Formats: sequence, structure tokens, C-alpha cells
Amino acid sequence: MSPIQEMKAVKNVTEIQGMRNAHMRDAVALCQYLCWLEGEVPGGAVTEISGAVKLEGFRREASEFVDLSFATISSSGPNGAVIHYRPTPATDRKLCSDEMYLVDSGAQYWDGTTDVTRTVHFGSPTEFQRECFTRVLKGHIALSTAVFPSKTDGHRIEVLARAPLWSAGLNYLHGTGHGVGHFLNVHEGPCGINSRPSRGPLLAGMFLSDEPGYYDDGSFGIRHENVVLIEEAATPHRYKNEQYLTMEPVTMVPYQQKMILPELLTPLEVSERSKDLDGKGCDWMGRGVAGWEGVWLGGEERQPVLC
Repeated sequence: MSPIQEMKAVKNVTEIQGMRNAHMRDAVALCQYLCWLEGEVPGGAVTEISGAVKLEGFRREASEFVDLSFATISSSGPNGAVIHYRPTPATDRKLCSDEMYLVDSGAQYWDGTTDVTRTVHFGSPTEFQRECFTRVLKGHIALSTAVFPSKTDGHRIEVLARAPLWSAGLNYLHGTGHGVGHFLNVHEGPCGINSRPSRGPLLAGMFLSDEPGYYDDGSFGIRHENVVLIEEAATPHRYKNEQYLTMEPVTMVPYQQKMILPELLTPLEVSERSKDLDGKGCDWMGRGVAGWEGVWLGGEERQPVLC
């Protein structure tokens, strides 16, 4: 492995702040889109492709927007179970209130790169769908709150994201995390969080995705994806003076609360997701989300479990 790869993956102070700013800006666009969908989907006029175009339009409103970081995965119903699905005119489905909708998207801004996935239902989800959604969320939280020694390979902690699914006899067939560049590749090496060893260890200053999922063939797909910053953990002890690390989510988009089975979440899991917007949330909401979108974001349905 070239040492340049590791140097590029570990972001400096300017790059870290730029990534934070880009994700706050991007969250505004995605919240505007999800709010718009709630009003438009019942009318039956939104398709996977037209939805993706609308989301790109919201992102383009930011002066720092340069381009999409990859082609948007806009997938409704059974198409959501196709992990790397891309809508085409031949496969384009209408979004409706009877199916789940998965949108995996991102953008390149002058100061950072984003990649975020959210899954929603515009009607009444089944109990099985809610259970799967919640178990994926539990793994998503477990990974982002893990504390581990510096230079740990990502494959050593990936089981944390899968354990809540495994305990119910469920699983997913893709990796759990990839490195994210700063106004560069949305998939950046050498680090990763997969079932196989990566080409490089996890180090403070790296950005990675945290994206477990579950896919029910022919029916629906679920994925929760945040970008996280690897940073030093404040541990009470430091065995042999070794540095310990943890993750801070920089993605600031809420999860749909009606999809969550509260009885499956621990109080710690609820508090970890809620605290990420405390203080920070008021700042970016005041700058970007106003009017009807602000009412939507503050709605009872989206609290208290946020990003």
C-alpha cells in the first residue's frame, strides 16, 4: 500500500470542518426532499427517477454544490431489495403509500463529500418491516458508538453492526463501511469495515460510512447510512498508553420514527441518536430548514430518535 493513501485518508483540521459543513448543508436538502415526498407521494405522481431529479434540485440550491458524488439509488418496494439498484426508464416505479422507499445519495461540494441513505414508508408498515428497520438501526448505532484501539482493522468490529440481525436469523450481503474522501472519491481506500481484512487500519481523522441493511427479496430493502468521523475516545484508562478511538456521526438527517419498534431499543441507543442534534441541530435548522420543512422536521413523528 502506498503511504500516500493513508495520508490522504487521514483528514486535516480544514478538511474535517469542511466535511462537517458539507453534511449540514446536505442534510437540509435531504430533509426538504423527504418533506416534499410526504406531500406528493399520496398523489401518485412521483417515480423513482423523478424523485431523484427533485432531490438533485434541492442540492443544487447550495452555492457550494458541484455535482452528485454518485448516481442516486432511488428505489421503491422490491427495487429496494436490489442492493446496487439504479432506476432506468424500464424499471422506474411509482412511489406509493403501500411500499417502502430507500434513497441512497450524495453530493460533491467544494468543501466536502457526502453519502447518506434513509429508508421510509409513507403508509402503514408491517411489524416485520418495523422489526427489520429497528434491528438495522441497532447495528448502525452499535458500530458508531464502539470504542476500539487505534490501528484496528475494520473487519474486527464489523460484527457489531450485524449482531442485532444475526440474533433474529437475519443478515445482509454487502460490506458495512467504506472510506469517504474530501471532495474526492466517495469510496476511498485504504480503510473499510467489511467481513474481510482491509488494506489499512482505522485511524483518527478518517471518514467512513456506517451502513448496515436488510433486504427482503422481491419485497423491500432497508439501509441506514451515515458518514462518521474516527476520533479519539475519552476513555477513563489508557492501557500501555495506547490510543482508543470511536466514531462521531456527521450526517444529520432524522430517521422515520414510526418505523421504529421502541421496545427493541435500549435507553442508551435512544439517547445516543438523540444527543447528536442537541445544540448542533438548532444551528443548521435555523440556517437552512424553514417554513413547512421546519414544521416537518420538528414534527412529533420524527422525535426523539434523530440522527
